[in-house]
Amino acid sequence: MSDRIFPTIDRATACHVVAASFMGWMLDACDFFIVLFTLDNVANSYHASIGAILWAPTLTLLTRPIGAFLCGRSADRYGRKPVMIATITIYSLIEVASSFAPSLTVFLLLRALFGIALGGQWGVGTSLIMESVPPAWRGWSSGLLQAGYPAGYLLASLMYLLLPVVGWRGLYIMGSAAIFVAIYIWIRIPESPEWRGRLARGATHADGPGLLAVIRGNMSLWLFAVALMTAFTFFSHGSQDLYPKLFLRLQRGLTPSTVTLIVVLYNVSAILGGLVFGALSQRIGRQFAIAIGAFAVLPLLPLWTLPHSPFWLALGAIGVQFCVQGAWGVVPAYLSELSPASVRATFPGLAYQCGNLIAASNALLQNRISEMFGGDLAPALIAVVGAAGAVLLTLTLLNAFLHPTIVPRPSKTRA
Repeated sequence: MSDRIFPTIDRATACHVVAASFMGWMLDACDFFIVLFTLDNVANSYHASIGAILWAPTLTLLTRPIGAFLCGRSADRYGRKPVMIATITIYSLIEVASSFAPSLTVFLLLRALFGIALGGQWGVGTSLIMESVPPAWRGWSSGLLQAGYPAGYLLASLMYLLLPVVGWRGLYIMGSAAIFVAIYIWIRIPESPEWRGRLARGATHADGPGLLAVIRGNMSLWLFAVALMTAFTFFSHGSQDLYPKLFLRLQRGLTPSTVTLIVVLYNVSAILGGLVFGALSQRIGRQFAIAIGAFAVLPLLPLWTLPHSPFWLALGAIGVQFCVQGAWGVVPAYLSELSPASVRATFPGLAYQCGNLIAASNALLQNRISEMFGGDLAPALIAVVGAAGAVLLTLTLLNAFLHPTIVPRPSKTRA
């Protein structure tokens, strides 16, 4: 990626941009994970099986590429700020509507629509941050943005404690508080200075090559990005989606308070991992930072799944999530730096969500593998996360050695 031509915003305003993008992604993730924490409660309300409710997160993942394309193209044409406000507002309203869904069919339809807004949020927020902050901030800003995902997971786990008081529908209504972030963005966040600069030069995507033309001209890069994000999606969702409720609570028989404590601990570790690896990528390069995180997960997998002791399970989960989300913390900067400038709001988000589309069957896949082992989830968790980590390690190292100049080592200069 060529270095930016247009000046960045001042540091105080840059902090507002990072904070707003972080909160938008955090609350988006929180709304997604609330579904996973309440699978059995929603199933009981609609007199359905947990397997039927598992279609809710699956449909959310399936529709995310639609949002990445629609919102990304809108952000490349009309600016990052208005599209961010729109996506946050829409997913907040859908979250409220989900709590009043009269039937399972309507509930699943709403979760599919939620996926469109969810898919649009990440790419637009990533482009806004990476085009606004000083170059020396990109690594830790990337880690902080991606830390919004485990932070949302953490927030959902804390909200889950209120389930006996407000019920699952009440939790969904509380999740709509993200609407206040949209107001914050409207009041305090400026448009990306790089996008405004390209607009002033008449170089928005409307005047440049379209997305399909960019993909055709960069096919190997596109295929690499989609393969990478497919592995990343299995890496994160494989380690998160079924772990707290189905594995710790129902299979290991841990109490709700113990499960919540473990989830809090490993999400704090995940947030720290994103920050540490994001900063590390500023020194050793994005690809090598990802490779370290992917490799470090592999020896931790038995500790993460095989014990029955809450202490050892917690220790394994803390280590796994530090590495999983640490590697993920590099992704916003990495994909943004890979992307052509004219489609920077679309290319990273669409590659990410196409990976999500391919990996949308994660929950169903892990459930099927566990059935092959008599209902034991441990082999399914190890198989999916271990395979994803191995693929990530292979892809990043191959790309680092075959194309060492695609993403040059980040500058250490300070803004």
